[in-house]
Amino acid sequence: MSTALPTRTAAPKARQAPTGAGSSTRGLLPVVLTATFMTALDVFVVNVAVPSVQADLGAGPAAVQWVIAGFSLALAAGLVTAGRLGDRYGRRRVFALGLALFTLASAGCGLAPTAAALVGARVAQGLAAALMGPQVLAILRTAFSGAAQARAFAMYGLTMGVGAVFGQLIGGVLIRADLFGLDWRSCFLINLPVGLAALAMVRRCLPESRAPQRPGLDPVGVLLVTVALTGLVLPLIQGREQGWPLWTWLCLAGSVALLAAFAVHQHRTRATGSPLVDTRLFRTRSFAAGLLAQLAFWLGQSSFFLVLALYLQPGRGLDALGAGLVFTAIGVGYLITSTTAHRVAARLGRQAVALGGLLMAAGLGLLGLAAHAAGATGSVWWLAPGLFVDGLGMGLVIAPVTSVVLAGVEPQLAGSAAGVVATVQQVAGSLGIALIGIVYYGAADPAAAFGRSVAVLAVLELLLVGLVQLLPRRAA
Repeated sequence: MSTALPTRTAAPKARQAPTGAGSSTRGLLPVVLTATFMTALDVFVVNVAVPSVQADLGAGPAAVQWVIAGFSLALAAGLVTAGRLGDRYGRRRVFALGLALFTLASAGCGLAPTAAALVGARVAQGLAAALMGPQVLAILRTAFSGAAQARAFAMYGLTMGVGAVFGQLIGGVLIRADLFGLDWRSCFLINLPVGLAALAMVRRCLPESRAPQRPGLDPVGVLLVTVALTGLVLPLIQGREQGWPLWTWLCLAGSVALLAAFAVHQHRTRATGSPLVDTRLFRTRSFAAGLLAQLAFWLGQSSFFLVLALYLQPGRGLDALGAGLVFTAIGVGYLITSTTAHRVAARLGRQAVALGGLLMAAGLGLLGLAAHAAGATGSVWWLAPGLFVDGLGMGLVIAPVTSVVLAGVEPQLAGSAAGVVATVQQVAGSLGIALIGIVYYGAADPAAAFGRSVAVLAVLELLLVGLVQLLPRRAA
């Protein structure tokens, strides 16, 4: 039988330990998980705010698209570089900078007088989120070990899932409540008191850590990866809406060439200097195979939330609050398994992730059957059993599959590795949305579109089950 997921690593010698490795971790999780929740929430809550933004600011379709896309594009382009900044200047310091900028950008979003100002503030939010994301993963990797690390990643997964699953419901409640007449603006301004409270606790609660040798920034690598990821994500975000014009294909081809050039540059730089991404990471089986599993999982995850929202709102006519209430069925299942996923992983090892993938595939199958049975007039609550089962599976995947990728990584490479992991998650999400959009909008009616989409997503979950078998059986 498989042993536990590789969440325990050999303790480094004292001279190799990162700064702050022996510091108290009391209060660490509330701070970093607050930032994680804010980021996850702002990815999804904006979908609810779009109609009100259009009415209040007179935003056209292009502006609305960039309110959503600007955040994702800036986030994806900045993650790898942000991981290196944490390794060089200190993960606590870069995390605090990102949190401060995210809070400030949230104020800019909530107070934006025009659609253009809102787009600019959303791009700033994405860059700030990029600064925070790799630091959270690296801090969890270096501040905890063994069972404590497994629990920390379980709480990280729980926080991400709650932000994603309940983001639409929270946004619907805020807009319906119309606090102080703020309407959609409260979806962003709520980050101010939360962000400031977390920022006040950073110095007291977070140990500082950095790579021992203070790696260089590799400006050529930064330029190559930033332009490459921008060229990859931008056409994925806007291609379907614009009918895949020539520029989207040129961008995609150019991004592949630039990523290849980046890989060659990193390999050469490792021998002579300090690469942005150390290619030795990919020699670790847990990291290389785990990234493939991450890719398969996140290809389906973001796109699932998109097609479910499209089916419930434009397809079935629910408002944001009504659709958010249906989403709670996923949340219930997710909460049940995500809080105990580390214990399941301790018993089943890598097969815990495989079990999660099988449950998600089964839940998606139930959703397809329910949508077909409900047709255009049946109750949407027929979806609840499938959503619940899908949530159970999600809870068994998110934290363990992230933990296993980082478990075998040496502490001095934690920031670089975390940047790669977060980038794969973000790029996979954008690619999945682009692909599932083709499937969904190619069907004749909402029920058929939803059924086709969940069938494709179920195949991705079965692919995840297969890729999990490439993971090592034992701890690194």
